[in-house]
Amino acid sequence: MTVRTRVAPSPTGDPHLGTAYVALINYIYAKKQGGEFILRIEDTDRKRSTLESERLILRSLRWLGLSWKEGPDVGGPNGPYRQSERSDIYRKHVEQLLEAGHAFRCYCTEERLTEMREQQRKANISPRYDGKCLNLSAAEAQQLQAAGTPFVVRMRIPSEGVCTVVDQRRGNIDIAWSTVDMQVLMKSDGMPTYHLANVVDDHLMGITDVIRGEEWINSAPKHLLLYQYFGWAAPRIAHLPLLRNPDHSKLSKRKNPTSILYYERMGYLPEALLNFLGLLAMSQAEGEEMRSLQELVEQFQLGNITLGGPVFDIKKLDWLNSRYLREKLDPAGLLARLQEWALNPDFLLPIVTLAQQRVERLSDVVPLTSFFFAGRLDVPAAALRDNKLTELQQRQAYQLALWQLDQRPTWDRAAIDETLRQVSAQLNVKLRELARVFYIAITGSPASVPVFDAMALLGRDICRERLRQALQTIGPVSGREADEWKKMMQSAEAGEE
Repeated sequence: MTVRTRVAPSPTGDPHLGTAYVALINYIYAKKQGGEFILRIEDTDRKRSTLESERLILRSLRWLGLSWKEGPDVGGPNGPYRQSERSDIYRKHVEQLLEAGHAFRCYCTEERLTEMREQQRKANISPRYDGKCLNLSAAEAQQLQAAGTPFVVRMRIPSEGVCTVVDQRRGNIDIAWSTVDMQVLMKSDGMPTYHLANVVDDHLMGITDVIRGEEWINSAPKHLLLYQYFGWAAPRIAHLPLLRNPDHSKLSKRKNPTSILYYERMGYLPEALLNFLGLLAMSQAEGEEMRSLQELVEQFQLGNITLGGPVFDIKKLDWLNSRYLREKLDPAGLLARLQEWALNPDFLLPIVTLAQQRVERLSDVVPLTSFFFAGRLDVPAAALRDNKLTELQQRQAYQLALWQLDQRPTWDRAAIDETLRQVSAQLNVKLRELARVFYIAITGSPASVPVFDAMALLGRDICRERLRQALQTIGPVSGREADEWKKMMQSAEAGEE
């Protein structure tokens, strides 16, 4: 049997380091055994999924040096490889579950479900569906169906007993069925949830080994039960520990950059970043730590992955990247990488276009635009505070902008302009005064090329990190403040509607 693994990212944001980590381990596991690695796109969240996000995910993984046997961009015999294009397949399998009595239609309104969860919370009961529609009589069900009442499809779950999840790295994990919810399999819009689509796709695409993050451990009983309901053999399963910050908290963009695009724009070499992610899958990084992708494949053992949570240590990545720059590149090779990274017409021309109206000599261009070629600026607090806003307003401006810019499906001048105008209105400050605090955080100077255009060229990831760093410098946001400011933002948005 040919080993087949997959990575299945959701195109709802920037390409995440965690996606790259899981993809790498699935890739080297398959290659170690002469198998195949495939990629599919899990875009059942139609509101948040975008083709631009998908494009960036594919480009980022290829930039790192990964490739796949089958996928939305290369095709293959098991397509389509986007879940949004497989609706008929899922509906067919849902009908099969309904006919066999393994699933049921649930007509409960969102209001009833909210009330149910609130009662469970007050009673200190773990939130889970109470089975109301499971017990509908045939007449009641027919009446609701005839009236065209919206419904979702839920799976039946045993009320007693234990599901034993056999994990290839962790051993047997026992999970009581009483803690497992009657999962929604198909939403009221006819789209499947992750749980149904995941199982159906893995089976039809011949996936033999599912290697995924540990956040899916509690979902494993649902997936294994679906395999049983369909009469299919389940794949082998292994759950990977989540990447951690140096303080061992979950890797999050609130504390560290998590987008692959950020590391590309910062000037890390893809082979160094891939090497670093590979080392995180080793229990002990013994001997030479500079390892090619082929060496990672040859040395990989699933059983050697530590379960303590690998730490994404940027200082270690910096050290490794510096070795690649010095030891793997001669001066001509380094120049070629610099040209590929930033010293090329595609990157330089928009910058020169912005600078042209503000220079008197060619020598003015470099100091005016140097911030485009930097990473963190580490602007002193005194320089950041050189503006007319109060310290509270400035902190709110950075945080509100971070939240709202992250929600933007696109990143361009128009989106940035609209967002900062909203922040200006929410704080009741002049846009001109607000722009100054962003000038300083983004460019390191109170005056430079137009800041909205500069932000558009720098990209979401570098801008996010500079704003986050500026906020940390003048005063991080407490949990209480975050709650209050979110309410303020939501109230302002509701007022606009």
